[in-house]
Amino acid sequence: MAKTSTTTQGLRAAIERSGYYPALVAEAVEAAVGGEPIRSYLVHQETTFDQNEVRRHVTVLVLTGNRFIVSHTDEQAADTTSPTPYATTSTESVKIGRISSVVVSRVVANPEQYQPGSLPREVVLTIGWGAVSRIDLEPAACGDPNCEADHGYTGSSTADDLSLRVSEAGDGPETVRQALVFAQAISEATADVTR
Repeated sequence: MAKTSTTTQGLRAAIERSGYYPALVAEAVEAAVGGEPIRSYLVHQETTFDQNEVRRHVTVLVLTGNRFIVSHTDEQAADTTSPTPYATTSTESVKIGRISSVVVSRVVANPEQYQPGSLPREVVLTIGWGAVSRIDLEPAACGDPNCEADHGYTGSSTADDLSLRVSEAGDGPETVRQALVFAQAISEATADVTR
C-alpha cells in the first residue's frame, strides 16, 4: 500500500484501532493490495464466545479499482497441532467483475420516525461472487393431504461468500457508517463493470 494515500492511512489507522494483532493484519492486507490505490475499506473486529473460550477475529474488506479483497484473521488456542496459541490470516482477492450480488440489509428502530440520513441500528452486508453457495433442501409435497408419493425435493441455492453484520450497540456508530460507505462503494463498482 502506498504510504502517502489518505485512504491507505485511514485503513492502517482503523486496523490499529481494532487492536487485533495490527502488525500481522496490516502486513497481510498490504501484501494483498500491493500498489493499487484503495477506494474504500471496512475493518470489523468481532468477539465470539465458544463454550468456555472467548475468541476474537477481524475481517478487513478493501476495494481497489479492480479488486475486492477480503482478509480474515482468527486466533486459536493451543491444541494438539500447536503447543502455543496461534493466529491464522487469510486473504482472498476477487476481480470486481466476478461479484454477482451485493445485499445491504438495514435494521431501523421506530421506522415511522425515520429521518433520511439517520444511521440504522445495524447493517448486514452480504457479498457474493460464486466461491461458496448454500443449498437448502426440503421434501417436496403436492396439494393432496392424503398423497404418499415421493415428490423429490425442492430448495434454494444462495450465494454465501461473505456476510458481515455490524451494529451500533456492538461496534459503534462510526463502524455502521463505514459499513454503509463501503457498501455503496462496492455497489457502485459492480454497476460500473456491468455498463
